[in-house]
Amino acid sequence: MKLVTYKHNNWEQVAFYINGDLYNMDEADARLPKTMMSLLEDWERLSAIAREVEANIKNGSLKVNSREFNSVEVLAPLPRPTSCRDGYAFRQHVAAARRNRKVDMIPEFDQYPIFYFTNHNAIQGPGNIDCMPDHFEKLDFELEAAVIIGKKGRNIRAAEADSYIAGYCIMNDMSARRLQMEEMLLNLGPAKGKDFSTVIGPWMITPDELDAFRIPAKDNHTGASFNLKMTCKVNGVQVSEGNMGDMDWTFAEIVERCAYGADILPGDVIGSGTVGTGCFLELNGTGKLNDPNYPEQWLQPGDVVEMEIEGMGRLTNTIRKVDTDFSLLALKK
Repeated sequence: MKLVTYKHNNWEQVAFYINGDLYNMDEADARLPKTMMSLLEDWERLSAIAREVEANIKNGSLKVNSREFNSVEVLAPLPRPTSCRDGYAFRQHVAAARRNRKVDMIPEFDQYPIFYFTNHNAIQGPGNIDCMPDHFEKLDFELEAAVIIGKKGRNIRAAEADSYIAGYCIMNDMSARRLQMEEMLLNLGPAKGKDFSTVIGPWMITPDELDAFRIPAKDNHTGASFNLKMTCKVNGVQVSEGNMGDMDWTFAEIVERCAYGADILPGDVIGSGTVGTGCFLELNGTGKLNDPNYPEQWLQPGDVVEMEIEGMGRLTNTIRKVDTDFSLLALKK
């Protein structure tokens, strides 16, 4: 299933996405809820009903009013997650970033997956991203995938962790690099460099949608892996290309670590971390390593960022500058 949340009569509405049209779940069957969060809270039972209803819409045995996807205001598939974590799963990105800083690859990367908590109240979907002046001090995108949890769990083994995943989506982990680098000098963060916007969408797809792309996990790793091309364009020019199958740590292994001694909950969002070449910070660093005169590129007001992952759709955002001169950087002592 592909599940979209959009604004309907000024309220969140979850709908089936079928061939470019949206079919409201609760209109299709009274047993189904109006919001994605309500669906996730009883995912195992309600997803079975939803699959049957979707099949009936597709085969024509169930007639439901529809709306064109392109005619509505699409929100994040889950506008208010219970939490949002972001991982660090792609060795290529980590190794390139460290090489560009002229430091050795850290061996601990291969020993355990890590993650940080970001601002789950700053989740948004396709559309405008409003940024403050300080954000434009090296404003960056990060091309990632994410999972949405559909079942409560604790102390979960990686071998069973995939069963807790309700679905997948594209993630753009927006980053204000100057704020991020300054706060991390004090060995905390990232926080202010990351807390203004994390974009997910344009829909959530259920794991069965990706069965045809499934590949074995890397040696000595456990969990589902997928051969899915990932790209990012800025103003129509492709700047990043990678593959979800290059994740060294699987989502199952990241979930195992997240759930150790702590509950994961329906509605938790967990990102993969940045794919290799998946941000300007890495691209600029690599460029300057090869050519000291390499011109850095950062996101500017009016830029259009388009992320695409094979099978998961396209996530498009436009960068906007808030009309203010308020600056935290100007307040430094």
